[in-house]
Amino acid sequence: MITRFDNHDLSGRNTFGMKVSCACFIEYDSPEDLAELDIESLPQPVFHMGGGSNLLFTGDFPGTVIHSDIRYCRIVASDGDGVLVEAGAGVTFDDFCAWAADNELWGVENLSGIPGEVGASAVQNIGAYGVEVKDVITQVKCFDLVTRRELTFSNADCRYGYRDSMFKHAPAKGRYAVLSVLFSLSRAAMPKLDYGNIRAELPQGQEYSPAEIRRTVLRIRDAKLPDPKVLGSAGSFFKNPVITREEYDAVEAVAIAEHGEDCRVPHFALEGGMVKVPAAWMIEQCGFKGMECGNVAVYHRQPLVIVNLTGKASPSEVIAMEQRVIAGVKEKFNITLHPEVEHV
Repeated sequence: MITRFDNHDLSGRNTFGMKVSCACFIEYDSPEDLAELDIESLPQPVFHMGGGSNLLFTGDFPGTVIHSDIRYCRIVASDGDGVLVEAGAGVTFDDFCAWAADNELWGVENLSGIPGEVGASAVQNIGAYGVEVKDVITQVKCFDLVTRRELTFSNADCRYGYRDSMFKHAPAKGRYAVLSVLFSLSRAAMPKLDYGNIRAELPQGQEYSPAEIRRTVLRIRDAKLPDPKVLGSAGSFFKNPVITREEYDAVEAVAIAEHGEDCRVPHFALEGGMVKVPAAWMIEQCGFKGMECGNVAVYHRQPLVIVNLTGKASPSEVIAMEQRVIAGVKEKFNITLHPEVEHV
């Protein structure tokens, strides 16, 4: 079924709570519905969105916003411990994680609590606590809005990177609407506990179920991240910068000069000599943690998050805070932060 609304209020469709609207909003619940849409006749441009959890509307959208309401989770094949699961693009991703845990399937428990939907997860390559969704994605089924055909992309086709995929770049960007995602999960225990807070909460050497790890992850997230239903945000606003060893040494030198020889910069060594440094650490070092400016703030528990403090923030206020943080980190560490949040 296709549902259409003209001059539609998007306030409840984005977790930042930006009070914006679009010329036309369309929701569909089957691939056949999408195939019937006359895209060219709709107000332009056309933007296909998920749960609105990783984007910032920079103002009223002049065209059409399309949203998938395709919702199902089902086992489509199994071979020994390996289980292939298909989930519709409109399924809330955390609901998918809960479904997997309830069915004692391993692979996505560390991703519990991430807002958004299954379709968007495959576009964004969401990740948390040492796991990225690309680790378990086998295929992504899409509808080509240009050729009007369904097609399937393999994991390799998607060209996944850190919070990145081919779907975020031309010529694919905006062309493919995700219909469903095929995940490779497992009945055999495969816990990933060697990451920060999870390591501290769940001692290694013991046996855990996917549900137990999921509950732990949710508890950790709730302790440091705002509930977007209470305090609007788009989750992690900035990507963790991946820098060269030379750049890391320069960052460390700045930290040592300020805090002494015993100062250690948190980091993760990557292949090819690159280093990932937590953006949250950099932002806090620059004094932005908890900073308020008008209706927006850098969240006091997690500086990676910009929040709609009063519920009345405008897009321009969020962008001003974003640019202020980027400029501050650049000035102190000579590192340029890049937003994880998509600006529309």
